[in-house]
Amino acid sequence: MKDDTKELTLFDNYDFIEKIESLMADCESAEVEFKSARGGFPGSLWETYSAFANTQGGVIVLGVKEKDGKFTLDGITLEQARKYKKEFWDNVNNKAHCSANVLQEKDVQDGEYNGSYVLVFNVPRAPRNKIPVYLHNNPENTFKRNYEGDYRCDASEIKRMFADADSTEHPRDYKILPEFTIEQDIDKATLEQYRRLVATKSPDHPWLLLDDKHFLMKLKGYQIDRRKKIEGLTLAGLLMFGKTDSITDAYGCPQYFPDYREYFSSNPDDRWTDRICPDGTWEANLFQFYYRVYPKLAAALPKPFALKDGIREDETPTHTALREAFINALVHCDYSVDSNITIELHKDCYIFSNPGSLLLSIAQYYQGGNSVCRNKALQTMFMLIGSAEKAGSGADKIMQGWKKANYRNPRIEEITHPDKVVLTLPLVSLLSDEVISYLKSLFGEDITSIEHNKLMTLATCCSEGEVTNYRMQLVLDKHSADITKLLKELCNDRYLIPEGIGRGTHYRINKKVREGGLPGNVASNVASNVASNVASNVASSPDKERRRRLSSSELHTAILQACVDFESLEAIANKVGKSLRYLKNRAIPIMVAEGLLEREYPYMPKHPHQRYRAKKR
Repeated sequence: MKDDTKELTLFDNYDFIEKIESLMADCESAEVEFKSARGGFPGSLWETYSAFANTQGGVIVLGVKEKDGKFTLDGITLEQARKYKKEFWDNVNNKAHCSANVLQEKDVQDGEYNGSYVLVFNVPRAPRNKIPVYLHNNPENTFKRNYEGDYRCDASEIKRMFADADSTEHPRDYKILPEFTIEQDIDKATLEQYRRLVATKSPDHPWLLLDDKHFLMKLKGYQIDRRKKIEGLTLAGLLMFGKTDSITDAYGCPQYFPDYREYFSSNPDDRWTDRICPDGTWEANLFQFYYRVYPKLAAALPKPFALKDGIREDETPTHTALREAFINALVHCDYSVDSNITIELHKDCYIFSNPGSLLLSIAQYYQGGNSVCRNKALQTMFMLIGSAEKAGSGADKIMQGWKKANYRNPRIEEITHPDKVVLTLPLVSLLSDEVISYLKSLFGEDITSIEHNKLMTLATCCSEGEVTNYRMQLVLDKHSADITKLLKELCNDRYLIPEGIGRGTHYRINKKVREGGLPGNVASNVASNVASNVASNVASSPDKERRRRLSSSELHTAILQACVDFESLEAIANKVGKSLRYLKNRAIPIMVAEGLLEREYPYMPKHPHQRYRAKKR
């Protein structure tokens, strides 16, 4: 006779309990959803299933109710768990109920926890060709996930998702625009400049002998569709070589507006210190935008002296990574979205933001070797002049280049409604001499021999004042359950101190392990951004006894001075010498309500990367 109890438990009970507790500890994540099943199988599970499958995946825990970081078990019995599990598999494999099943048997885990049965559904991001995942045989029942929960997609989002599913066979930028011509809409100077670069890169390239029309045809910048009996410039040809007025024509890309901004000034009246955007003084096609902006981006990187075959080499792997990040923003952009490409250079980071969603999961991005390009023609155009890597290697180049420079890991985010992909390249080294010296002063010389991920967590905590589970997921590219275990071990070993519960849990360096401040030799060499953070976090102790009490008006003035540009709560706390908790719960909400500060994400107050800036009056 079959043992039904063994069939129900897919892994040993200890592991199951550990996993449930890790998920509860990580209830702050947008990728974890707890649902009660006290009244039967919850219908809302399907909306969350669709939302997770259409974004970055997530975990649904059935049989646990969560409210304000407190958990209540439903008391589900073994027989109920069996019933719910069968109901799920029946419906997820029923096309009339759900358009696609993206789970395997191993993705549904269940077992007993504190006397009650719990079901865990590990929902991965759906393969591109199965997106959108929708319900009840109706694409209008398509959901996505954002920081506030599940939401129903509008018609334009659904249309773009279907188009992305077909992007391999029909790249977006292959679209023929019969209303446009080479003679009227191509900027001849740009095309000639491009030809010269091809000649420099490959002097004997056979395409150089072709006239403009046939040269563009080789690039997929001009196409003929014999079946439809139409021909003309493609979207790629127009974007790469077109005149500004032609690109932004109603039949082209009326929303097109590439925007580069530098933020270096400490003057609150300066919104930016430099800006390159379509202002009427140049033809703002992608080629010209790239060659105006990239030198400014590259100038912010150090150029260490290096010799290769006896010749000075100024181009480093970090420069290669930077160039690839820039090109990726241009060639992976969804030019049908009503949003802008923005490239930002801050004192401590680069930020590349392009409209559209990722065509693969964030995990696949970090793993490298995977690439699905939305605009293949644009990618080919940049590759021909040596400015882009072959498909699948771009993300690898970015990650490797930043790792070689000992910078914090690049952070990729997918933001929905409107769809946007944001890549942040930090210019701050986690393992600077200042940080290592300070950690040694607290924990001894052997601190550098601990596990690398633990050392990186401590270094991040030093640099930023505190860490959360979600923050370390981004830094280390690890699952929330792995981070939960790592943070727990660091607390058990007395390296970190937890503060708060549930969603509000954050972790600080345990400075009481070894009394004493920053060593004198370190304090005298605090020059970099990280060192400055260390100095404010540790040399100027946040203990109340060592802080001068500020009046409300003095504090507000200090915060406004600290927020010339958008700043995180951690950065503000470091600059004004106040606790993160006080700022988060008291000062900042008051200043936002009074119109003194503005949020970077005004419609998502709890955005994990929320930042604040002094509002112009």
